[in-house]
Amino acid sequence: MRLGIDVGGTKTAVVAVDALGAVAHGLRLPTTLGDDGVLDTIAAAVTGIEEATGLNAKAFDSVGIGIPGAVDPETGRVSHAVNLGVEDLDLGMLVTDRIGREVRVENDVKAAALGAYHALGGGVRSMAYLNLGTGVAAGLVVDGELWRGARGVAGEIGHLPIADAPECPCGQRGCVEQFASGSALARQWPTTDPHPVRALFDAADGGDAAALGVRHGFLSSVASAVRILVLTVDVDLVVIGGGLSNVGERLLVGVRAALDAQAATSPFLASQELSSRVRLVPRDVPVAAVGAALVGVHG
Repeated sequence: MRLGIDVGGTKTAVVAVDALGAVAHGLRLPTTLGDDGVLDTIAAAVTGIEEATGLNAKAFDSVGIGIPGAVDPETGRVSHAVNLGVEDLDLGMLVTDRIGREVRVENDVKAAALGAYHALGGGVRSMAYLNLGTGVAAGLVVDGELWRGARGVAGEIGHLPIADAPECPCGQRGCVEQFASGSALARQWPTTDPHPVRALFDAADGGDAAALGVRHGFLSSVASAVRILVLTVDVDLVVIGGGLSNVGERLLVGVRAALDAQAATSPFLASQELSSRVRLVPRDVPVAAVGAALVGVHG
């Protein structure tokens, strides 16, 4: 059995997976913010899964943690996890000391990429996991292993400028994240609906002209993100996940249509068959938590 913990800004998910990577037990609990809060949350998650499985943490073959922010996978140190109220935390060492066994730590999107690759069941050599949430980021998996790049920023396409438009918190202008993220949609389509992206798509389906314009720009921008990933890394598949992917098939159909529209004027793009290389992450698999469990093995 392997233990995986996905620490999110509001919820933390923990799973126990068997030798084949199938989820045997899982639970969710609220995330407490700040250095001590995150450590307490992780400890509570470990205790919860110990009670569910009847196993002590030391009995698991591996323990992995996925967490937002900049992560040094060698040391387990986390920095700039803004949504968690964590600026600089030696997470790996502190959790190891607290639960009495070694843990591996990885950025949450990269962990989710590994989980998504596993959920595909094999069959492809390379995959990019495109996470559409408050921001935009991607993780790359080649031959079943994470590809982090020379400085760990492989897949950070959210901060590639694609237009001379809104200023990004990173200091550039017109980054992908300013068009293809939840924060971008909130700026362009303010609403009190608890499911803002679904509300946008519903309004567009109903013929609302403003919603149609916002949705078109969003889908075109996500298609651009897919195009960037394929043309820079030439992955077999791009799997879309993250909170915005909960729109479901309507997102996939729209992104594929946008890719086909872009390819209609470019024989080169048409030759890459981009729309056939995009999928949605399986909705019944907690890929970030499963990926964290696998990080404990592959880290």
